[in-house]
Amino acid sequence: GGFYRSDMASDSDTGAALIIFYSTELEKTLDKITLSGGIIKKDIFDFPGGRRFHFCCPSGNEFAVWSDK
Repeated sequence: GGFYRSDMASDSDTGAALIIFYSTELEKTLDKITLSGGIIKKDIFDFPGGRRFHFCCPSGNEFAVWSDK
């Protein structure tokens, strides 16, 4: 057995919903993601309500992580 890998990926640029995780330590979370094979799509930036960054997992799906600190 194994997992089915789709040729499609979830990306907010193409209209997909963006799943956003919360972290109290944004920089440490970014480092862990890159060490685990994630690719940073948008580096840490300010937005109303806090700061966030976007990344793609090894399968190409986009996610974001935000912090209010």
